[in-house]
Amino acid sequence: MKSIGDRIKQSRQALGLSQADAAKMLDISTPAFCKIEKNQTDLNISRLLQIAKTFKVPVMQLISGTNGEELNSSADLDALKQQLIEKEEEVNKLRKKVIDLYDKLGM
Repeated sequence: MKSIGDRIKQSRQALGLSQADAAKMLDISTPAFCKIEKNQTDLNISRLLQIAKTFKVPVMQLISGTNGEELNSSADLDALKQQLIEKEEEVNKLRKKVIDLYDKLGM
């Protein structure tokens, strides 16, 4: 089963872009983009939308490997949206923990 990173890589390669080219288009560093493709960083919704727009692919294609037409019902779409929201909340909680740890360390 392909991951989001794999599908992002596939979309990038379909456009004939190097990782450096894609990173420049997204206004991020090449190592940061490499981490996205390798699933070493959690994507937030806005970054996922930016990648989809830049690579001219539907967000659903990056998330599930489908273009969205294969979804059986709006319930499937709602479930995917809920999963994205939950992941975003999880990332925000982790960010807060990191900030709290830095504060405790006096950094």
